[in-house]
Amino acid sequence: MFTREVMEKQQTWFYVAALLVGVGIGLGMPDWGSALVYTVSPVLACLLYTMFAQIPFLQLRASISNLRFIGSLLAANFVIVPMVVWLLILVFPQTSAVSLGVYLVLLTPCIDYVIVFTQLGRGNEKLILASTPILFVVQMIMLPVYLWLFMGTETAQIMQLAPFVEAFLFLIVIPLFLAICTQVVSKGRPKGEAVLNATAWLPVPLMALALIVVVASQIGQVYEEWAVIVNVLPIYVAFMVVMPLFSRIIARIFRLDVGAGRALIFSASTRNSLVVLPLALALPAEWAAITAAVIVTQTIVELAGELIYIRVVPALLIKD
Repeated sequence: MFTREVMEKQQTWFYVAALLVGVGIGLGMPDWGSALVYTVSPVLACLLYTMFAQIPFLQLRASISNLRFIGSLLAANFVIVPMVVWLLILVFPQTSAVSLGVYLVLLTPCIDYVIVFTQLGRGNEKLILASTPILFVVQMIMLPVYLWLFMGTETAQIMQLAPFVEAFLFLIVIPLFLAICTQVVSKGRPKGEAVLNATAWLPVPLMALALIVVVASQIGQVYEEWAVIVNVLPIYVAFMVVMPLFSRIIARIFRLDVGAGRALIFSASTRNSLVVLPLALALPAEWAAITAAVIVTQTIVELAGELIYIRVVPALLIKD
């Protein structure tokens, strides 16, 4: 029987298939790929709404009850990760547009499919789910700070305020507001709960659709900028190699149990590419294409890496 649980457990393969379809459309039918760029924002807005609707914002108290795990999560994602990313850019220097894409995608922890990967890797996915409101709020606050620290006034010159605010408003704030309203209205009402449960079926197919339209519309740019993409690949691969090791050390320092330690590794190593992609697309035209291509490349590398993580993390890094 095909249930939501079955779909979620198999979602990695849906995403791999979606990536292949997107590549096929973008390279095989470039005119179609170019046209799909106009669907990226609406699809992402719908996707983010359904994702936000599953985040337990009304249970914020529960999300901060495990202070030891929250402390390790904040230390890994907002202290260690920025230091690692900064060092990687120093070791593998990039142009400003590429560096901006790397900073945007690697400085923001994932709040959606990391939950499922944590479960597949035999970690405590409930801890990740409960902490998503904190992760989302903190990363939205800290991202501008990190960009200013790492790129200085150059960021202010690149990021035109109006389109950035517009993208943030229509693709993050409004879906987030509607999701919280949905939760508030649905609470304690059978019909409302049914609607909320129905939205839980949507993130996986919408994520697959988003990957198709994003990859199809951006893969041409990735192909054209292949020399640039090749240079950025070592950063993404190195990040996926070193962050689990640092996370293992942090888990030991905070004395996390097996499930929480594995959850920390997945959170610190999995990034928020589709949430920050609209911010990249809001950049000036000469920056948006390459920055978006850099972010899309990270998604492709990450999905391959997650298939390794779900086996290596429980077998080698944190054993039962």
